[in-house]
Amino acid sequence: MAADRFARSKAVFERAARVIPGGIYGTKSPGFLLPGKFPYYIESASGSRITDADGNVFVDYLCGFGSQIVGYGNPAVERAGSERSARGDLLNQPSPLMADLAERLVSRIRGMDWTVFAKNGTDATTLAVSLARVHTGKRVVIAAEGAYHGAANWCSSNLFPELAPDRADVALFRYNDLEGLEALFRRHRGNVACVILTPHHHPAFRPQVLPDPELYPTVRRLCQAEDALFVMDDIRDGFRLHPEGSHVRFGAEPDLVCVAKALANGWPLAALLGTGRVRSAADSFFITGTYWMSGAPMAAALACLDEMERMGGVGRMEALGTALREGLESAGREAGFSARVSGPAAIPYLTFDEDPDLYLNQRFCGAMADRGFFLHPHHNWFVSLAHSEADIAATVEAAREVFVEMSGER
Repeated sequence: MAADRFARSKAVFERAARVIPGGIYGTKSPGFLLPGKFPYYIESASGSRITDADGNVFVDYLCGFGSQIVGYGNPAVERAGSERSARGDLLNQPSPLMADLAERLVSRIRGMDWTVFAKNGTDATTLAVSLARVHTGKRVVIAAEGAYHGAANWCSSNLFPELAPDRADVALFRYNDLEGLEALFRRHRGNVACVILTPHHHPAFRPQVLPDPELYPTVRRLCQAEDALFVMDDIRDGFRLHPEGSHVRFGAEPDLVCVAKALANGWPLAALLGTGRVRSAADSFFITGTYWMSGAPMAAALACLDEMERMGGVGRMEALGTALREGLESAGREAGFSARVSGPAAIPYLTFDEDPDLYLNQRFCGAMADRGFFLHPHHNWFVSLAHSEADIAATVEAAREVFVEMSGER
């Protein structure tokens, strides 16, 4: 592999690091991936492929961290957003599209009666927690260890002592530990505002975990007894696991549901949906942001919802993801590795049972990147409706080569 494969990316990063703290934020930083194996900057994208700043092309399984569900540059979505933008995007009042999209989401996401819009997932989850506290008059938020609910101080990985008060009322339990969850409710009896969970557990650096069949019935029972709310953070899973909301797939009954990412196929838009039970608190709450009523992302979202259905929706992503999982696991076994793909089929993540430190995972993903396949070594992947059967077959074939290569290096 040529030493200058990412020459432009590296040069741009050196400039950025002088004027931007860290150069690139968070999980997008080169240190979170593998320096020298992945590009730092993407120049363009189309369908299931991205082209980096140096012209290298990858079949992409990160999908803009899950935002691209119908493919980069989907013509129908881009046309809808661009046409709305040409007529005026950010205006003094919202366009009528706001009502159109709200009606569409409320009719689609099961059990929800109203919705409000924001820009990103952190907006939605933080608003959900605030409304839960206002509705219940209580403070404590219960969440799962290792879960990601955004970048606000109440839930972020910033654990500086000066920020400790922001997390003082957040209590954590080990995911699927029902006894631990019950113990938290007993410890904070009379002061639990809500439980916030992702549909399935997708911690960084570890295999994903599906919910215990008794998890959501237990959450509902405990919340009812405490008069607390249940918040489903469907930011990452949304629209990939069930067309009516991921909570339907797992039999959960949330009071509030947060969606973003795939909602508008990468146009900046998030939504918080709720039941009639929480409507009074939402009506009384000051909810706004300068960009929160921007019309172009709402037009894009309406088109994206149509495109999801036209392109095969959840069923197609499930089939593509299943083929990817079975192919990768089979290729790994053939080379003598216990490679396991965890999580729902449309949101896969490969790890090695013999690799607690992710060293093998990093080698695998780095070697796949050398061959033109973007598979994140520490973060779950995504399957989109723009991926083809040929993409999956090519990915599995490249993985077979990589597994054999790795086996010879043991």
